[in-house]
Parts: sequence; structure tokens; C-alpha cells
Amino acid sequence: MALKQQLQLKQQQKLSPLQMQVIKLTELPVIELEERIKQELEDNPALEEGLEPTNDASEYDDDFSPEDGADISQEEMALGDYMNEEEIPDYRLRDNNKSPGSKQEEIPFSVAESLNEYLLEQLGETELDEQDKKTAEYIIGNIDESGYLDRSLPAISDDLIFQQNIDVTVAHLEEILEIIQEFEPAGIGARNLQECLLLQLYRKEKDRTTELATKIISDYFDDFSKRHYDKIIRQLNITEDEMKEIIQEITTLNPKPGNNWGDSMSATLNTIIPDFIIESYNGELFLSLNNRNIPDLRVSREYSDLLKGYSDNRDSMSQDNKNAALFVKQKLDSARWFIDAIKQRQDTLQRTMKAIMDMQYDFFLSGDESQLKPMILKDVAQRTGYDISTISRVSNSKYVQTNFAIYPLKYFFSESMQTDSGEEISSREVKAILKECIENEDKRKPLTDDRLSEILKEKGYIIARRTVAKYREQMNLPVARLRKEI
Repeated sequence: MALKQQLQLKQQQKLSPLQMQVIKLTELPVIELEERIKQELEDNPALEEGLEPTNDASEYDDDFSPEDGADISQEEMALGDYMNEEEIPDYRLRDNNKSPGSKQEEIPFSVAESLNEYLLEQLGETELDEQDKKTAEYIIGNIDESGYLDRSLPAISDDLIFQQNIDVTVAHLEEILEIIQEFEPAGIGARNLQECLLLQLYRKEKDRTTELATKIISDYFDDFSKRHYDKIIRQLNITEDEMKEIIQEITTLNPKPGNNWGDSMSATLNTIIPDFIIESYNGELFLSLNNRNIPDLRVSREYSDLLKGYSDNRDSMSQDNKNAALFVKQKLDSARWFIDAIKQRQDTLQRTMKAIMDMQYDFFLSGDESQLKPMILKDVAQRTGYDISTISRVSNSKYVQTNFAIYPLKYFFSESMQTDSGEEISSREVKAILKECIENEDKRKPLTDDRLSEILKEKGYIIARRTVAKYREQMNLPVARLRKEI
């Protein structure tokens, strides 16, 4: 039996500690960045508030590594392990040039207490231990505004071991998720519509209608979704009247429990703090980052001098002193990486927002939605030189304050379409026409996707049926047969 030897070369991109810091900080909106900086200042004594002196305190002996001391490794990981294409949202594919003397005032943007905050309040009332609570907090952080868990448990397990050094099995995550699914509002934390409806039915008082409704959603969900009621009636040997009662029971459930959970309770008001500010003066735009509560940071001179003292006496140091020196060096490295990461974050945000502002210049001058141009993440990536995943991180959960209102950055992204005359338009305009057509249709004979495509062509928009279906689904509008009314 012959043995076969193969030498395989595999190229893998690695992330340094600094790069990992930049990635994590770029994702944070300004309000969370403020908290992250406060936490780092508390955790790392080698990091201080204040401007660097002219003789840079961040310069210290970077070569200190006593032979007998503990090894400080700069942990690296594969870039592919951190983020893949599926994590890029589907809206996808530090100069401060504000006008001199201008006074910036934040426009308050009031919203009800967030669903996330409401769930965390309920988590605080549980008897979970500290690690399980941290795990539950991470799960809650992945529940979207509709109330669904939008990340798989295996992926969350991987996130926890990498980001928080918490090793938890998928089975245990399932147990913690079940606890969260007992929170209000009913249906919260579901992974799909079927589970969402079942969670709500489980809480209802048990009677024949509820039990049959639970069985139908559990065992005949696909048939029920497609309104194959006759088939269900035959399979369960029930009457049409019973079926009507079951339909009524199910239609009272909330398919998106996170959307209006706060309507029945007094909500506290919070303010969205914009990450960017764009001001218009005499037909010219001025962009600035909202750094009002971001402190200047520097490396501790005391810690730098301490390491220098260790370095000057390294040959005569005891093992305890060598270990202490390594600890000091580790803290200094961490402080330097954090400061550099903050600077890179600010540069990345400024450059990305500048590209968005330039592409949507007319809108930022006028506030007129019709002036918005088609734009996807790839367009901004090409202008800035960053990759698409970086633009995605910058655009997610960030807001910009303008002369007219505060907008999420996601608002400015839409696909490009063309009219029959070759004019480029935004998919937002097409969606508005589709919505109007559906709202005004005869509900006894709702418009099919094919017919909607024909109507758009009559209006000069060359849109394929599958594209019509995609836009309709993005607007949460059901297919024609599910819009039909008797």
C-alpha cells in the first residue's frame, strides 16, 4: 500500500490585536463608544485621559521580553472566522471641516424604551448566575426590532468564545433561550414565524380551539400558510365552523411581537445621539464627527517610565520583577493599541461619511427624498478604498444629523434601476409605486406579481417579475392570494 504525501499551502489573512480593536470599535455607535472608552479607562491603568505631551509618552521599550518571563503573545485569528458575507446586511452591496464659529445643536430624536432594554430589565429579575446572564445578554443583543433572534445558536456559541471567552454549548444556549422566550412580549426570541406563533399559543388558556390551533401551526404550518384549509379540515376531521374559529384564534396572534410591545405600557424617552453632523451653509455642506463626549487619550507616563526602569535593569532582575515588567508592557501595548484603534475608527468613519455625503449631496442640501441617488455598499467601498465589510460596519447602527432631521445611515442605501429611457432611478421609487398599486387594488382580485410587473412597464419601469416579488417581500407585503378578501 503506497503512502501519498502532499504539501498544501494555505493563505490565510491574520488579524493583529490592533486590527481586532479597530473592527470592534468601528461597529459601535458614538453612545456605545463613550461607554467603551470609560470601561477601558477603568480596566487599564496605563491608559489616561488627556493630550499627549510634546515628548510622546507612548514611546517606550517595545523589545522587553525577559527569557524566563511569561510569554505575551499577540493573539491572531483568521479574518474569515470573524465575519463572512452572510453577515453583511442586505442594504449592502480626522479632518473636521465644519464652518468656523458654527454652533452645533443636537436635534432630539425621541423613541420609546427599546425592546432590548425591556428584555434586559426582565433578565435582571431571573436567578441565572453571572455567566449565564452574560450569555443571555448576548442572545438578547441579537434579537431584532421585530422580536426575532436573527443569529443562529451555533454562530452565537462561536461569538461568545471569541469575543467574551465564554465557552457555552449550543444545548445550553437553547436552555437560556427558552428562559428568554418566557419574557414579555409573548413570542419574543423566536427563530421563525412558526416558533413565534407557537410561543404565543402555549401561553393561552387551553381549550379545543387553542389546542387545534397549536396542532395546525405545529404540524400543518405550510398548508395553513398557503391557505389550504380544505386539506386541513379533512386531515383533522373538523368542521368548517371550527376551522373559522381556529383561523380567528391564529390571526389574533402577533407575527412581529417586537414592533409594538410598548404600546400598552408607559415608555421612557431616550434620545438618539447622532454619530455625524452635516450642516448646510450657503449651498455648501460641512461634515463633522460627533466627538463632543469623546475624551483625548494618552499612554501613562508613569507606566512608560516604570517599564524603562525595568528595561535598564533587566540583567539583574528577579523572576518576580520580570513578570511585573511583562505585565506593565502588556498594559502599555493594550493602551497604545486602543488609542491607535480609536484614531483609525474616527478616520474610517469620517472618510466613509464623506463619501456618502458626496454621493447624496443634493439630498443633504435640500432634504428632498426624490434627490436620493441609488447607492449600495460597493459604491462607497470603491470611493473610499475600504472593503465592503468595513462600509457595512460603519453604516450599521449609525445616525447622521442634518438641517432637516436625523437619519440612520441605512436610509441612504438603495439599488439602482433604469427606466425604459435609460434614466437611472432608485429602487425606493419603484417600491413606492408598488405599494401604491397594492393599496389601491381590488381586494377580491388582487394584483399578481406578473401583473404588477406589467403595470410598472406601462409606467416606464422595466422590472422583472422576480424583482417585483423581492421588493414586495422587503416591504412585508404578502403574495396576491394571501391579500385576497371575500
